[in-house]
Parts: sequence; structure tokens; C-alpha cells
Amino acid sequence: MKILIINGVNMNMLGAREPEKYGNVTLRELEKSLYSYSFELGVDIETFQSNHEGEIVEKIHSALNNVDGIVINPAAYTHTSVAIRDAIVAVNIPTVEVHMTNINSREDFRQKSLTAPVCIAQICGFGTESYKLGLKGLVDFLNKHNN
Repeated sequence: MKILIINGVNMNMLGAREPEKYGNVTLRELEKSLYSYSFELGVDIETFQSNHEGEIVEKIHSALNNVDGIVINPAAYTHTSVAIRDAIVAVNIPTVEVHMTNINSREDFRQKSLTAPVCIAQICGFGTESYKLGLKGLVDFLNKHNN
């Protein structure tokens, strides 16, 4: 089983960006932790980060027939990107949206996700653990629906 993990805009700034909200873990450290966790789950993962909406859309398109599922943190694009939403719909790959912070307790404009309605689940508010919870939930979902 192969899972693509996508991080959106500004996620490359983890560790430096608003550590009171996002902690001190860098994106590289997060990815390393996810690779270790993927071995425990018995799945292969690929990680990707971009600050460019079109690159994220193209990465989602390239996932078609190449991965079993997607974990995505669209970051600020969560609230603005119809293009990323439409790409998730187009490939029809089970996708879980994750966020480190609880977007529902943040500013009003952050409380509306354009992508969550086309995902199988949304997990938010658990810091970097949101990724592990999303990955585990997606693997469990895929195992259940592929048997």
C-alpha cells in the first residue's frame, strides 16, 4: 500500500513559524517521523510540500493509479482552493485532510474548509500527531474497503 502525504503553503516553515501554534518540529523532522511510523503500519509513503497551488494540483493528478490514498494538509489553501478540491475529486483517491491546529477554534475565515467535504475524514488539533492519526485512519479505511 502506498500513501502520498502532501503539505501545502508555508509548511516548509515549520519549526520557525509561530512555534506557539505549530511547535518546534521542522517539516524534515515531521517527515522523518512519518516515515518511521509508516514502517510500523507496513505501508510506503511519499512526502511532498509546495507553496504553489498548481504544483499541489499536479501532484494530486500524478497520484492517479500510483497511490492508494492521500493525506493532505492544504494549509491556507484549505480555505481558498477550489482547484485543490477539484483535483481531489478528479482522482477519486481516498483522502484525509489533516491540520496541526484546530481550525474550528481559529479565525472565522479558517473555519471553512473547501477540501474537507471531498475527503473521507478531517483530523485537526493534535499537532504533528494529526498526521499519524490521519495516516492510521486512512490505512484502516483502505484495509477495510480493499478486503
